[in-house]
Amino acid sequence: MEQQAPVRVRMPKEGEILGIVEQLLGYAKMKVKGVDGKTRVCRVPGKLMRSLWVRERDIVLVKPWEFQPDTKGDVIYKYRRNQVEILKKRGLLKGLEGEL
Repeated sequence: MEQQAPVRVRMPKEGEILGIVEQLLGYAKMKVKGVDGKTRVCRVPGKLMRSLWVRERDIVLVKPWEFQPDTKGDVIYKYRRNQVEILKKRGLLKGLEGEL
């Protein structure tokens, strides 16, 4: 029997919010619903634009802007399926149950 390697999951740090992509708006922008219940227009920053490909219903990590934190933010990480399962087990996706 083969033993699986442990899965590392990036946890949200202070000021970061988990969310689900609701709608793609074009040019690296999207609507993301956060676990705090707010919907933000988020963008993929330039340094991640080529390496971070996001689709609808992906679970992402959002860093809200300092200027308009309730309406805008940056997507800084996308979670894979096995990482999403671990987040569910730890109870970090409580605000997104209906969306998943």
